[in-house]
Amino acid sequence: MANRLLIAGGYGVIGSAIARLIRSINKDVEIVLAGRNPEKGAPLARELGHSRTAYLDLTNGQTIESLGELDLIIAALQDPGDVLLHAALTKGIAHIGITKLADELSTLTFAALHTPPKRPIVPLGHAQTGILTFVAAQAALDFALVETIELASLHDERDLIGPSTLEESEDFISRALLRQDAQWKWVDATQHGRLVRLSNQYSVEGFPMAILDVPNLASITGAPNVRFDFLLGDSIGTRAGKVASQDLYIEMKGMLKTGKPASYRISISDPKGHAHMTALGVLLSIERILGWDGKPPADGGVYLPDTLLSIDTAIARIKDFGVQITTEIEGV
Repeated sequence: MANRLLIAGGYGVIGSAIARLIRSINKDVEIVLAGRNPEKGAPLARELGHSRTAYLDLTNGQTIESLGELDLIIAALQDPGDVLLHAALTKGIAHIGITKLADELSTLTFAALHTPPKRPIVPLGHAQTGILTFVAAQAALDFALVETIELASLHDERDLIGPSTLEESEDFISRALLRQDAQWKWVDATQHGRLVRLSNQYSVEGFPMAILDVPNLASITGAPNVRFDFLLGDSIGTRAGKVASQDLYIEMKGMLKTGKPASYRISISDPKGHAHMTALGVLLSIERILGWDGKPPADGGVYLPDTLLSIDTAIARIKDFGVQITTEIEGV
């Protein structure tokens, strides 16, 4: 039987990218594109085929009862009351949410403890929905001891990400979570800027965020120093005279398993931009949740992207979709 998915915010910039990427690999799945202006999603539904739009307003107490049976809910928008999450838990529906940051996970945690998930619940409030964590986690496998992980995401204003997403990113630059000298610190992001070198000729000031990659990678690696910064500037694509790309950066320092100190500088660039890379991170989780990867569907539980599927599988899939990963190693 074909799966049936709900994408809340399904005809926005990010939701549309998720829907198109899903359809590119699965022609049978039924996709419901939901939001407050469903007529705006009608052209996309026709383009996708085997899809429809639905009215959904999470601010007025609406439920999803009228939308029928669902296998997966993808929340590509803010859900301040956790309406979709609670529906997923009570009805046994899988759920992916892409907006919760580190200081917003307590509500999900308590809800899941009181109503244990029958299907996977996956918070993807990571940089590009987990892609940065996968690449950093793979790089960390070379190290016996990781001392510092400095992460960054560059937004190029030439890259369309949608008005709500841009507004949300501006709101993010307020209270940030840092791992510093093995201590967790909540700080005023505006007072903790960092100059991030993107190339030998180009650096941009960034400001930290409480994005999920920070506690996730601290747990994976045990690194005493981890931070993530949001940057505005010219992307690799723009600097090459092409269309804007979505770029992520990792600087990792520590002691390799060979016993030598080393520093890794890694760039991750998607020439198709922000929406495509974000949708790709979501797709990785969808494939494992629903068993589209040829394995049985994932069991119920709360997952992080790296606990849902293997790092090697994720990296191979990321490369399948044209994302470029470049590593420079110093000190070896």
